[in-house]
Amino acid sequence: METKRVAIVGYNRIPFARMNTAYADKGNQDLLLPALNGLINRYNLKGKLLGEVAGGAVIKHISESNLIRETVMNTDLDPATPACDLQQACDTGIEAAVYIGNKIALGQIESGIACGVEAMSNIPFETSLNLRKALLKANKEKSVFGKIKHLLNPKLKDWMPIPYKGQEPKTGLVMGGHTEITAKYYGISREEQDEMAFKSHQNMAKAYDEGFFDDMISPAFGLDKDNNLRRDTSLEKLATLKPAFDKQNGTLTAGNSTPFTDGASAVLLASEEWAKENNLPILAYITFSEVAGIEYVENKQNLLLAPVFAADRMLKKAGMKLEDFDYYEIHEAFAAQVLATLKIWENDDLAKKIGLERALGKIDRNKLNVKGGSLAAAHPFAATGGRIIATLAKLLDEKGSGKGFISICAARGQGVTMILEK
Repeated sequence: METKRVAIVGYNRIPFARMNTAYADKGNQDLLLPALNGLINRYNLKGKLLGEVAGGAVIKHISESNLIRETVMNTDLDPATPACDLQQACDTGIEAAVYIGNKIALGQIESGIACGVEAMSNIPFETSLNLRKALLKANKEKSVFGKIKHLLNPKLKDWMPIPYKGQEPKTGLVMGGHTEITAKYYGISREEQDEMAFKSHQNMAKAYDEGFFDDMISPAFGLDKDNNLRRDTSLEKLATLKPAFDKQNGTLTAGNSTPFTDGASAVLLASEEWAKENNLPILAYITFSEVAGIEYVENKQNLLLAPVFAADRMLKKAGMKLEDFDYYEIHEAFAAQVLATLKIWENDDLAKKIGLERALGKIDRNKLNVKGGSLAAAHPFAATGGRIIATLAKLLDEKGSGKGFISICAARGQGVTMILEK
């Protein structure tokens, strides 16, 4: 069966905002709707019936089991456009693009939207087991007295909500805790991490000044720029920040780690025929992608290093080398995680120790995250993939030709890599 080429023909997102700032009272659908409608308006999709919309949120309320479909029905698309939810932690946005892309490649659909959203400010609280049991029992009681009797059983502490911390269930460590171990294991210094964070902010500030994001972002709820961007940061200021996870001997800080973030993004994918019929230019093609997992319970330093393996397998299938690309977009969940990944790819001993046959090669740092990365833009889990795909597609379109490499790590020891070509 002959497969179709998967074209990236459009993109849009809303500005990303640190948790409990500009979008403090907004939910997932509130944030995703302007991202989708911005895309629809920009590419004249109003009233059109698309093949499918796929995406998700990492953190959802129980009422949001059909989040993407519910949101699509409130957009200006034809309400008959089907939609589905999917989730793979921080890989959600890019995996949505793989899902839609595969359907286009197989001829099942001609067009579709991959999207992601995260409303961390509106995160559900967990309750204690004792309180849940009491509420369930009270709900079964018919009399008011019976209900009250059950509700008096939980202690005061049981009524207090349990805040989300994002621990890995199998280790009890948060991502930052794991990445502290990564930094120590691979000898990643505080200075290297701060330098990467500084460059990320510098690159994004320059991109804003040059107008790179003018046709990529729809203002939302009074915000027109990512509010995590620090134009005035410096290596001196970053050096003053205290360790955030290992208070005594740590190197990860609020400056070289991404904060909890609200935001939404969307990418329009299509076959070449559909793009031509709708007078839409082809920005780039998705040509390869790969997903991988890694063991991280015994080897806690491995949590965010699965892209090491995804890249290896993808490059072999593509017949390419790591040095073959014009641009590299590597998700900066933490500066230390990016630096450790690069170090493994560059070093034969480290590559073999983690399980690769050999080192993959060395990336030209001047081609890495040239318009800023997650350390500057911040990181709404499910929306980051769409931001990265859109940025790379626009870079290749502006260049007129070339190849781009994407790497995104995720919780539970997972990672996705992707190649875009023009």
